[in-house]
Amino acid sequence: MNNAHKPASIKQWPEQERPRERLLNQGAESLSDAELLAIFLRSGSKQHSAVELARILIQHFGHLNAVFDASLEDLSQFHGIAETKYSQLMAVKELGRRYLKQQLYQGMDLSRSDLIQDYLRYELIGEQQEVFAVLCLDSQLRKLSFKKLFYGSTNYCNISINQLLRYVIQKQASFIVITHNHPKGLAQPSDADHLLTQEILKACQLVEIQLLDHIIVAATQNYSFAEHQQIITTDFVPNHIDKSV
Repeated sequence: MNNAHKPASIKQWPEQERPRERLLNQGAESLSDAELLAIFLRSGSKQHSAVELARILIQHFGHLNAVFDASLEDLSQFHGIAETKYSQLMAVKELGRRYLKQQLYQGMDLSRSDLIQDYLRYELIGEQQEVFAVLCLDSQLRKLSFKKLFYGSTNYCNISINQLLRYVIQKQASFIVITHNHPKGLAQPSDADHLLTQEILKACQLVEIQLLDHIIVAATQNYSFAEHQQIITTDFVPNHIDKSV
């Protein structure tokens, strides 16, 4: 075999350039996405080092999140990626989700719009299809429940307002925040989103449940109907609610 075309092993790199050593000496924040991913991949292929393979994956899928969301079939097209590395990536992704969930749930305060958005973003950001969900809160804006109620395609989700109301009444919610994602689009409401919001707002008023907000979650940002003054709240909203970002 001609070693002229064989990539240099990371072990042969100068110590100050190796991702693992740099992480230990300078901290994880000093590494690029590709270098962090390479540490989990541990090894590359006959053609590429682990860092090179990581860069190829990120370039191909567009960003780091898309690599972790890719299927085994998609990842197996790359030399050096098989079931073992795929399972490692999925384990890392799940550990990250569990860590963030525990951090997020500790002392959760949902009386501020930005914290509500952070929570809903955590719940929806990995979904590959459009999902409609509801966050139920009690009279003190404490979380009662969160549920993904309806699933659709990549750009459409059929909603039953009656089913939504049955669920929030069952949970004895005083306030709710509805949310859905745009997995392939921008965080901008469509005409249908505006219409649905107004229909849900009117339905909630009939049963004396306060609709606080409708949050759209997209890849890079959120959209809040309340922040854009597209939801008019009634005078029984508690004084301590803060919708500032």
